[in-house]
Amino acid sequence: MDKVDRLVGGWVRDGLLPGAVLDITVSNRFRFQKSYGLYTDGTREHPIQLNTMFDIASLTKVTVTLPSILVLVTQGELSLDSSVQAYLPAFRHPQVTLRHLLMHASGLPPDLPYLPRKAARPSLFEEILAQELLFQPGKDKLYSDLGMILLGIIVERVSGEPLDRFVKQHIFDPLDMRHTVFNPGSELRDRIAATEQVDGAYVIGEVHDEKSFHLGGVTGSAGLFATAEDLARYAAWWLQPEQWDIVPPSLMREATAAPVSGRGLGWEVKHDPANVPSCGERWPAGSFGHTGFTGTSLWVEPEQGISVVFLTNAVHFGRNTKIRELRPILHEAVLSSYLS
Repeated sequence: MDKVDRLVGGWVRDGLLPGAVLDITVSNRFRFQKSYGLYTDGTREHPIQLNTMFDIASLTKVTVTLPSILVLVTQGELSLDSSVQAYLPAFRHPQVTLRHLLMHASGLPPDLPYLPRKAARPSLFEEILAQELLFQPGKDKLYSDLGMILLGIIVERVSGEPLDRFVKQHIFDPLDMRHTVFNPGSELRDRIAATEQVDGAYVIGEVHDEKSFHLGGVTGSAGLFATAEDLARYAAWWLQPEQWDIVPPSLMREATAAPVSGRGLGWEVKHDPANVPSCGERWPAGSFGHTGFTGTSLWVEPEQGISVVFLTNAVHFGRNTKIRELRPILHEAVLSSYLS
């Protein structure tokens, strides 16, 4: 992985990224792990290390919300094709199913009007419930934070437990993901990469996403903090689900087996040359992954057993980052390095 190493190191030296942790695994036969760069907390600089925790932003959708829904389906508590109204009676659109929400095919808008972190927003859940659909469910795709927030609430309503406690018990603890948490305590502050500077101070250990922040930091769309090591463990479960008695492998395969317009259940799936995902053009069909706005990503290639965890705090330099351009370059370099 010398080429990949030089690539990421060059991006950090050139100021395209503040730093990163890269974790590449190939079928338990090969492992590459390295940390790069540093960040500032406003008073001093901190080197990024292998055990640095990152706000993984929308990776929360596939590391918390998706597996929690699959666990409840396994337990017979949920059906993917049931109406959202069956679990949230106040939701106004009976034709929208859980599957629609997971596949970003519900018709819900992507987001709510922006409100800064310091603004009060006590009725955010009611704002989501009041949204009109932008298209008939199942007829189009539109990535929506709102649908994933609703799924997180459904997990809580059906299980009777807070989302963070449910996912810890059913996913993180069985997979030995000991450094993956919502709302990390102050004792972890020195291990957490600072994200964006907001109102004159860097955000450290608090969720970057405003909606998640207004909802208390625990949502189905964002809020999780994790290390690259833990996300590699999570990827290993998706590569070899039969090694853990958590969710039937057949149900996990269903999540990526029949993508529509680049979306499976939760995951972004490589399957249509017209839809080039963040892993780039050369990754094989059937590869699946997800990204996070802060600069994070996880991609899996199941045939070769490849997982690539790339964690950065790209928004440390502001929101106008190059991360979307850099991700496909990185992943194609990983693939060519392994296959050469």
